[in-house]
Amino acid sequence: MTPYMNSVLAEVKAKNPAEPEFHQAVQEVIESLELVLEKHPEYRIAKIIERIVEPERVIIFRVPWVDDEGEVHVNRGFRIEMNSAIGPYKGGLRFHPSVNLGILKFLAFEQVFKNSLTTLPMGGGKGGSDFDPKGKTDSEVMRFCQSFMTELQRHIGPNTDVPAGDIGVGAREIGFLFGQYKRLRNEFTGVLTGKGLNWGGSLIRPEATGYGCVYFAAEMLAANGKDLKDKICLVSGSGNVAQYTAEKILDLGGKPVTFSDSNGFIFDGDGINREKLEFVKYLKNVKRGRISEYADKYRGAVYTSINPGAASNPLWDVKADCAFPSATQNEINKKDAENLVRNGVYVVAEGANMPTTIDGVQVFLDNKILYAPGKAANAGGVAVSGLEMAQNSMRINWPREEVDNRLHIIMKSIHRACVDASERFGTPGNYVNGANIAGFLKVADAMLDQGVV
Repeated sequence: MTPYMNSVLAEVKAKNPAEPEFHQAVQEVIESLELVLEKHPEYRIAKIIERIVEPERVIIFRVPWVDDEGEVHVNRGFRIEMNSAIGPYKGGLRFHPSVNLGILKFLAFEQVFKNSLTTLPMGGGKGGSDFDPKGKTDSEVMRFCQSFMTELQRHIGPNTDVPAGDIGVGAREIGFLFGQYKRLRNEFTGVLTGKGLNWGGSLIRPEATGYGCVYFAAEMLAANGKDLKDKICLVSGSGNVAQYTAEKILDLGGKPVTFSDSNGFIFDGDGINREKLEFVKYLKNVKRGRISEYADKYRGAVYTSINPGAASNPLWDVKADCAFPSATQNEINKKDAENLVRNGVYVVAEGANMPTTIDGVQVFLDNKILYAPGKAANAGGVAVSGLEMAQNSMRINWPREEVDNRLHIIMKSIHRACVDASERFGTPGNYVNGANIAGFLKVADAMLDQGVV
């Protein structure tokens, strides 16, 4: 990097100690932006980089709640309102024990560029809590959500900040959060997305991130004269994103063969067909069981436990054509990336946020595989959240086909924006540079127009 960019990154690290995920996200973006600043010194003069890495607002609050046995618990709540240059803050809420300030700042920073790429008027934000919904009863989750929203409602609104779901925040949690917001504010507005279909939600919203990721992969393949038909596909995770990624792979003729959770992964060489996928949806969404139960039901499948401290993840050492990391950040390291390339994978589309380490990304770029970073490939979720906001504002509901078609068009537009930006700045085929630059330019120009605020 140039001395200027090195100084920016050094300042970010000094001002935000012990936040490695945030440092990683900033480094990946500003490495791409060196190409932009050479042609556009006005961004440097206006200190756009220094301003865009600094959240506009960080909210941290106490969340006390009472369990079914009458015991009091205290969790910590967060909302990072990162950038509102092109619209109200928009980004999910994550409930997971790993949630901390650094992880949410990385997610909010990524969200700024992702939302910009969607072509919709949305700024970037992220929030959540270190609360773990696993093993909690519905009434315990309700009491936690009501306590969380009692504070959060002061800081959000349909024209200010519109949260959505993320890891640990599904339809149940969104319902409880929305109910408490409505109760406290005495208004029925589109303040949350991911709502139930009969009270303001949008069709295709649960499917959107997974569908959009596969649409983006299909666009990359089509640009190279190929398609997904008969391609063997690795999918990590087994939650919402992974499930609908597998569903859309099946729609386009591909063959998903893996799912995983925090304990291990299953490999089904016969392919995960629609019947098996329905079992996974029941297992994870209703029964809330472990993916190992898949191998108990389908004898042809093999379950392998995962050691979190191991040098590599065996899921990424399976021979395949395409990989869709859909679990969590940094699940693919340099060794995993090398294993993927060695086993013939030539398409990687990220359904999760920043699932590949910087060293892993470099392996993909060096080997010239078709690599789609999360801020581009998984933007379908927030795109349909934006469409849900539009439907709420108009008090209408679009049919499934219209939402899916709009999603497909948006993913095509994101792909085209990435390709055009990478070519314009001299790195054709580099989707990392393309996504970072295309997302940045729209936000940066808006910040210039609005002055030093």
